[in-house]
Amino acid sequence: MSAVRPSALEGMEFLPEPGEPRMLTAVDPSAVEHEAEWRSEVMGWAPTLVSAVPHRRRRVARSSLGLVVLVILAGLIASQGWLFVEIPLDDSEWAFESTGLRDLADEGYDGSGVRVCVVDTGVDTSHSALSDIDVVFRDFIGGSTAPLDRGATAHGTMMVGLMLADGHQKGAAPGVTLGVAAALSGDDEGENTGDDAVVAEAIDWCRTGFEADLISLSLGGEQVEGQRDVVVSSVRRALDAGIFVVAAAGNDGGPDDDGRVASPAFLPRVISVAASNESGEIWTNSSSGSGLGEDPNMKPEVHAPGVNVISTGADDAWFSSSGTSVSTVLVTSALAMILEAHPDMRVGDDRCVTHVKEALRSSLGGVHDDRTGYGGLDAMAWFEAVDPTCSTAF
Repeated sequence: MSAVRPSALEGMEFLPEPGEPRMLTAVDPSAVEHEAEWRSEVMGWAPTLVSAVPHRRRRVARSSLGLVVLVILAGLIASQGWLFVEIPLDDSEWAFESTGLRDLADEGYDGSGVRVCVVDTGVDTSHSALSDIDVVFRDFIGGSTAPLDRGATAHGTMMVGLMLADGHQKGAAPGVTLGVAAALSGDDEGENTGDDAVVAEAIDWCRTGFEADLISLSLGGEQVEGQRDVVVSSVRRALDAGIFVVAAAGNDGGPDDDGRVASPAFLPRVISVAASNESGEIWTNSSSGSGLGEDPNMKPEVHAPGVNVISTGADDAWFSSSGTSVSTVLVTSALAMILEAHPDMRVGDDRCVTHVKEALRSSLGGVHDDRTGYGGLDAMAWFEAVDPTCSTAF
């Protein structure tokens, strides 16, 4: 075995192995950004897109965060002993800064006192960036009393991390009181799916059991024609009770897009969220609306970062994720800070639900597009457009 000098690694990129993301494979940097979907499929990462980790020479130091990966690469045995290479981990601070979420945080807001309920695959609180969070957990799949993530991919853990992580990357609204309902789980094909009746029961629990102020739904299904939709009914009950609901527009965009956002995001009083990339361009797979409806309820209402966003994942690792699910949590976090500032808006009916949507529309300019909504999330502008006297309106 021949030794490889550190200088030989200059400019190289590394891809994590799917079975053990702490083990990296060196790759030609010219191939790193080539056909990400294909690369993820052949490496075993699908449906998650695998992101390369760039190598930079740095002094090796202990990381109190436990997030900097120290890797022993095969062949890197020097005469002095093992050669450790510190691989810097990427983050998605751009997603928090470009949306104004960090601006609200700088004003002292973190969602404190606001009860946010997440219906998803659950949450893995053993992740080092989530180990200190308090969560009211309810498992609607298997009846576990301890928090866990039942997803084929740790989808719920990624969503919770965007809001509450405390580590390599800081969540957007870490002060919220969190409720998590595990209502989705992984199937034999590696997809996260759920039964409508179970999801509806979980949403009802958010309303009556957890007593949520705000429900975040990074999920969606097809709109049901001509029959009762139990998920839609449960969301309507929440809205009638004055609970704000933010939901993913869906990931079926592209040339075959049917022009309808997912259910329950299509409901007028729900805030439907599309996904955009770091440049502010709409993600190809983000679902578009049909142009139907009236202001401020035309779909989708807003877009937010949702492409290659880093968050907490399985096995104490950090993953890159794309989809309107991610965007939904960022909008949820902004609304949580608005409700923190104006607790009187949390009333027992939907008068402020409607006002908050009108404030969102006006903060984005008021002109709707079937793909981009009224515009990209500007948390500070939305905050300033809200009139807390909505609670006194009749």
